[in-house]
Amino acid sequence: MTGGCRSLVVLLMIEDRILVWRFNRGEPAALCRIHEKYREGLLKVAAALLNDRSGVEDVLHDVFVDFAQTTGRFRLQGSLKGYLSICVANRARDRNRTTRRRESVGLNEIPAPSADVAGPEQAALSHELAAKLDGAMAELPDEQREVIVLHVQSKLPFREIARLREISINTAMSRYRYDLDKLRSILNGELEL
Repeated sequence: MTGGCRSLVVLLMIEDRILVWRFNRGEPAALCRIHEKYREGLLKVAAALLNDRSGVEDVLHDVFVDFAQTTGRFRLQGSLKGYLSICVANRARDRNRTTRRRESVGLNEIPAPSADVAGPEQAALSHELAAKLDGAMAELPDEQREVIVLHVQSKLPFREIARLREISINTAMSRYRYDLDKLRSILNGELEL
């Protein structure tokens, strides 16, 4: 990591510490800023882990309602982004267990390139590939999907995933490698390469 990137990371961590301090003092603006800062990324985590597309906003809402109830006693260990991402993953897993519907939502809800830019064939291929990735992700058990999503989508390091999930770092890294291999084999079985 270069000096400039390291400085930015330190500044973001300091901002989070200040926000948590203000949040614990009961300042509503602090909670609003935390929500605003992490909302989009947390929605992507929820979308990637939920089997039910309609529950993405509900999961995020529930996480922030629970978080708001810790005002005055919340203690941050590690990164705020990591903590909130794990809360979203836990809530998504609970919701999946309850509903058990398998309409998968993919890692990035990325719209296909417009027909004007890439052409209709490329747009169709992009949609098809996204649908196959969604299907492959849906075939992974929740715990396995979580490691991929937390590392790829939330950009959490394996050390933090391991700490927050209460598993060893080797377990987190091996789940990630195993899950990527499984996704490759699922996709290779469906795609003609």
